[in-house]
Amino acid sequence: MTQLSTITPIEYLKGVGPSRAEVLKSELDIHTFGNLLNYYPFRYIDRTRFHKIRQLHPDMPAAQVIGRLMHMEELGERRSKRLVAHFRDDTGIMELVWFQSTVWLKKSLKLGAVYVVYGKPSLFNDQLSMTHPEMELYQPGAKQAGNMSLQPVYSSTEKLKKFTLDSRGIQKLALTLLETIAHQLEEDLPDYLLQSHGLMPLPKALVAIHFPKNQQELSQAIHRLKFNELFFVQLKLLKNKLLNTQKFKGHRFDTVGKRFHTFYHEQLPFSLTDAQKRVIKEIRKDTATGAQLNRLVQGDVGSGKTVVALMSMLLAADNGFQACLMAPTEILAQQHHHSIRKLLGNKIAAVQLLTGSTPKKDRRIIHTQLEDGTLDILVGTHALIEDTVRFKNLGLVVIDEQHRFGVEQRAKLWRKNSTPPHMLVMTATPIPRTLAMTLYGDLDISVIDELPAGRKPIKTLHLYESSRLRMFGFMKEEIAKGRQVYIVYPLIKESEKMDLLYLEAGLETLRNEFPLPRYPISIVHGKMPVKDKEFEMQRFVKGETPIMVATTVIEVGVDVPNATVMIIENAERFGLSQLHQLRGRVGRGAEQSYCILMSGDKLSKESKLRLETMVRTNDGFEIAEVDLQLRGPGDIAGTQQSGVLDLKLADLTADHALLAEARGSVIRIFNEDPRLTKPENARLRAYFAKSDAGIGWEKIS
Repeated sequence: MTQLSTITPIEYLKGVGPSRAEVLKSELDIHTFGNLLNYYPFRYIDRTRFHKIRQLHPDMPAAQVIGRLMHMEELGERRSKRLVAHFRDDTGIMELVWFQSTVWLKKSLKLGAVYVVYGKPSLFNDQLSMTHPEMELYQPGAKQAGNMSLQPVYSSTEKLKKFTLDSRGIQKLALTLLETIAHQLEEDLPDYLLQSHGLMPLPKALVAIHFPKNQQELSQAIHRLKFNELFFVQLKLLKNKLLNTQKFKGHRFDTVGKRFHTFYHEQLPFSLTDAQKRVIKEIRKDTATGAQLNRLVQGDVGSGKTVVALMSMLLAADNGFQACLMAPTEILAQQHHHSIRKLLGNKIAAVQLLTGSTPKKDRRIIHTQLEDGTLDILVGTHALIEDTVRFKNLGLVVIDEQHRFGVEQRAKLWRKNSTPPHMLVMTATPIPRTLAMTLYGDLDISVIDELPAGRKPIKTLHLYESSRLRMFGFMKEEIAKGRQVYIVYPLIKESEKMDLLYLEAGLETLRNEFPLPRYPISIVHGKMPVKDKEFEMQRFVKGETPIMVATTVIEVGVDVPNATVMIIENAERFGLSQLHQLRGRVGRGAEQSYCILMSGDKLSKESKLRLETMVRTNDGFEIAEVDLQLRGPGDIAGTQQSGVLDLKLADLTADHALLAEARGSVIRIFNEDPRLTKPENARLRAYFAKSDAGIGWEKIS
């Protein structure tokens, strides 16, 4: 048989076999020896500490006791049937109780034998007991998997338990695996890194994470494996960034010309914030180097990203290049097009809009203008990536809310010119610094962390159902001032019908308080035809209706400066980022704006924290940090980045210092040895040689 290694199929491990292999694959995604090696325990039982029965009390999370099994009997009938055993030490007696596997337990447990039992103590009818305790024959000095000082505990499932693969069963497999291949495990970091960071060798860490000798060894193993996870994520990302810089030369924008200056000095109706000026300077500096621009611009809702994008596109036009801006929805694309046309007027640059609903006649004109170079800026949706859309000389691609687009969609735009265009990606979803370093470590990052002058911070209130009449009174006051109000209901994925019921029930109450014809209401929900939805939205935009009620999240680019109140019903059902995006729909004008979070009386601890955070701060980055703590990086990043964030141990919130340390190490390595050709970096070369980590990545921003 061939030598066993980490890539050996799991069925070849002693004690597994075909049936157990199938359930390990389906339940835990364990296909190989390596997968099992990287299936870490989630906690450890301190087997060095024992309690006497007299010391036990129900407040203890768990306890370990040595005693003798004295008596067993089955009690109750049918569903209440249980096996009860009397267990004693020199201080007292307690009951051990099982409701499952009673037939097997009666056969396997030995009366009169001494056992080590582990479980949570509880009181039932004043009798101390443990339900479904872990049982192990007490054999002092014997070499057993269960007699280590810190016993690993693994996550299991009901299906796995049917194959005796509970935590103890997985523990036995892990022990067999390490006895089989521990001597073959190899180091994957350079020696100089191990020394400079004081890291435990990898083979030792992999053994210690499963079977630590003591708490100190466990801590060192966890630290080493966390460092590995964060280091190799950064190694992949920064290698891509280096390849982009070296391999793909960008168009050189070395002229700041007439269009840019005319717009800035004559057309711009407001002053740029210092943050906007800083980001534009960063973009100008990047595009003048001759390397390809790959920059992420983060900016909170209303921070002025569109103006930064426009001035970047005018910079491209001044240097003889075309530019395009791709948005994820038609409404958002229309809004960008409208804003840009309004800011530019009719003289500075030729601008067109291309979406799925653009008529064929207009499409033909746009295609011709693109190919002959008379069109400077094209704004659109996914329609921009169609093969029929050909640019004469595309120099800059701006992608709004880029996390909504897949890699292949972005790559299609990237291939619209023989020399790849500069890439500027924007997001209004604030990303915590640690997450940005991980998700977008291959991009340069700019942050617009300042709102335009004259904008007043939105005041946020949290009200319970009992305050609804107070909320209605406030709405009437604002409407009397000529202002407008949004009311948003949660989108409950399981049932669109349920959404409509929520909406209809809410509307009924609303119409009692806000009767027609004095208070016309715009209604928008997911089941409406697109034309009807657009008609209702336009009524609100034009000020024909003072109230808009919606079931869908209004983060689609509806920009109504006159809307000053955002009411979010059942606010506890929304995530923090959703709440923040919704709140950003108001506060667009000079008037004071408000966000009212309506909720039920019974709130979970997490829901309370979300609503308290919204009331406390308008800072999107602070909100994003709380969101990261509550939801974890995978949920925030979404499925597109799931491969990047395959972190088993590292936590981007708790381990931000370790992430910075790992990233700093990678930067130093690439500064000193960009191609990893030095002998001391042979292990890093080997990593790229045996993984597909770099394939295709370096071609896509």
